[in-house]
Parts: sequence; structure tokens; C-alpha cells
Amino acid sequence: MLTIHADSRGHALVVQGELIADTGQLADLTAAHPRARVREWPGILTPGLINLYGNELLEQAYHPDPREADLLGTAPLTGKALAALDMDDARWGASARRGLQRMLAHGTVRVACEELRNPAVRDALHRSRLAMGRLGRPGGTPALDPYASGLPVEFAEPREQHSAARFAFFDVRDEAELAARGAGTCVATVVDGRLVYRRR
Repeated sequence: MLTIHADSRGHALVVQGELIADTGQLADLTAAHPRARVREWPGILTPGLINLYGNELLEQAYHPDPREADLLGTAPLTGKALAALDMDDARWGASARRGLQRMLAHGTVRVACEELRNPAVRDALHRSRLAMGRLGRPGGTPALDPYASGLPVEFAEPREQHSAARFAFFDVRDEAELAARGAGTCVATVVDGRLVYRRR
């Protein structure tokens, strides 16, 4: 089945399976693909973001379960707070899955990391289908929102016909407003053609 994803400016992509089948303006694509399902999202369409801190956010931080919020809060725990927890493989895996879901909620479609040493974290990243990339240590501050890291934000590859369907929508007017307000404005993230995050 074909799905057309479009933003408020009329920029749109046609997704078939895991790939982008066509790109262009919404009106042109709906005319060319009249049987496609159409999803219209507020804001702008982007290639999706790269989070440069896979190791720090997945292997060196604990993402509390919402049921632990009263005791642990909601922010990732590091340092002494992390050391005080009784961590085992099951807990690391659950933390990594929550951390990855929170990255998807910030429009992340690729995670840059050195080799992950924890098998449970490695398995969670593999199952998430997020692309992995290797980059040198970037400096800055590890953050779920790449705009909060203090470094220039990196986007994934441009969306082109026959490329992997990995992209995000942010509820802003343009890229300047996205930079000002950050990736918490994400309304939808698509990875390998699947809608993996949708803001409620």
C-alpha cells in the first residue's frame, strides 16, 4: 500500500514499504497516486535528526519508567544517581527502549555511537530499526533533543526517490523556528516506512 505523508507547506513523500517511491507537492502526488492513503501533518517535513550521543544516552544513562517518576523523576539518570540503581540486563534493555522511544519523539532517525558493549542495549537499538552511524566524539552535552546539545544539529540524508523512508515532521513554520524551539516540536517520525512515533 502507498502512503503519502505531507506537511503544512504541501511538501510530500510517497512511501511504499521501506522506501520513498516519489517526492513532490501534495497535489501532484495525490493526482499521480489516487489510491494512496494520505497523512497530513502540521509543520514542516525534514530528513530527521541524528543524535550524536548513542553511547552516553543508552549505555551511560538510565531512562526511568513512568511508574518510577515519583521516586526517580523523568530525566535520564547518570553518574551517582545511576550508580545507586540495581541495574541488570533486563533493566538496561528496558531503559534503552524507553530512551530510543524518547529519541524518536524528538525526530531522531539515526543514532551515532561507538560499539555498544551492553548486549541488552545493543539488542534494543537493533530492534528499534534506527540507523546507526559512527562519528568521532563530538563534545557538547548529551541530550535527547539534538538542539539542546550545544553543537550544530545534523540531519540524515536528503529524502530522495528510492531512498530509505526515514523522516520527521515538526510543528513549526520553518527551519529557523525549529532551531529556536527545538526537536520537542516533533509530531511524527517515520523509520523504514513505519510510523514509529506520533504525538498524541
